[in-house]
Amino acid sequence: MKNNFWLTVAALSGVPFIMVLGNSMLIPVLPDIKNALNLTAMDVSLLITLFSLPAGIIIPIAGFLSDRFGRKIVIIPAMIIYGLGGLIAAFVSIFLKQHVFTVILAGRVLQGIGAAGTAPIAMALCSDLFQGNERSRSLGIIESSNGLGKVISPILGAAIGLITWYAAFIFFPVIVVPVVIGMWLLVKEPQMNRTQQKVSEYLKSVISIFKSKTGLLLSSYLAGAVVLMVLFGVLFYLSEYLEQQFGLEGVNKGLVLAIPVLFMSVTSFATGFIIKKKKTLMKSLVVTGLVIMTAALAFLPLAGGVIIYFAAISIIGIGTGLALPCLNNLITSAASIEERGMVTSLYGSVRFFGVAFGPPLYGYLMAKSTDLMFWSSAALALFSAIIALIFIKAQGSGETREQGTGETKKQPRKAFRLIPVPAKKPES
Repeated sequence: MKNNFWLTVAALSGVPFIMVLGNSMLIPVLPDIKNALNLTAMDVSLLITLFSLPAGIIIPIAGFLSDRFGRKIVIIPAMIIYGLGGLIAAFVSIFLKQHVFTVILAGRVLQGIGAAGTAPIAMALCSDLFQGNERSRSLGIIESSNGLGKVISPILGAAIGLITWYAAFIFFPVIVVPVVIGMWLLVKEPQMNRTQQKVSEYLKSVISIFKSKTGLLLSSYLAGAVVLMVLFGVLFYLSEYLEQQFGLEGVNKGLVLAIPVLFMSVTSFATGFIIKKKKTLMKSLVVTGLVIMTAALAFLPLAGGVIIYFAAISIIGIGTGLALPCLNNLITSAASIEERGMVTSLYGSVRFFGVAFGPPLYGYLMAKSTDLMFWSSAALALFSAIIALIFIKAQGSGETREQGTGETKKQPRKAFRLIPVPAKKPES
């Protein structure tokens, strides 16, 4: 049964949207939480880190379970766990008098465990459902939804924070409900026998993919981690900077924080529509995006005015929007449907690790020197660009069978030269 493309993608897009709220919505209210609970900047950064680290650790397990038992059977319970973690953090913030921050962190850990089964598995499901141009479009929309969440969440977090500092925690379980309903009713997962392959055979298949595509996968993983570490590190820095230098608080601060992420979201959406199946273009855009980020980061310490400063930060958003949809497509297309959940989830893990280490690392570097913070970030982005330029290439030859779709794809011998092969019609 053929899925309605737009309804299916709309339901899937809700998954990364609520996942990204888990961190981005808290960034504008971190100073309020710090003041309310008498915390240090390093303490409050744990609200980001202890969400992202558990997610990064659990994601490969979620990927394995999704390959073994199905994507929806992982995504829906994961979102419920995510909402439950927010509910715990909200409850203790209201009713507990002692050890409040400790229990809030426990709730954040639970949210992170739930987040492990959301966006990366949704990306794998997108690739299960769609092929060719529809796949690149859907993955671009998924990344754009992720970016849209980052755009809206600082404004939403700041607005909700006007009520009280813990109101954001209450919002998490509320927003989960419609997304769970949409996933349940609108997304029809491809049917396949997922229990035939033994665990040992499954692991051998995954290892085989990494052996044959080591350069592509590792360079893409590195690029994804660096891009998100820089983005969240800059946003963490920006939240403090806006309050200290300009006295911006509440919705006004949220609006300013949304500017670079808006550029990222719009660029991601456009990129998903232009890359199609052009692997040469994907590689070029990944490298270009990282080089753009490098230039903007290197320029920031030299920026002479507020407008130029925010223009440079917005350019970082554009670079991010060029790179991420291409990385998503390269990663999800690197494996067949039986191993795609694991390969994509490992990519999701490194993205989460990038988000986890961004705020505390930037908090540490801020105390040393903001110039050092930006220039070291520029050097890391440039290093990732060079690695991507060298190692992102089409590797191997032969056929990869897309189970559940009926489509056989021919992998070319020459790098990036795609040889179209007509899809076989699925057996009725």
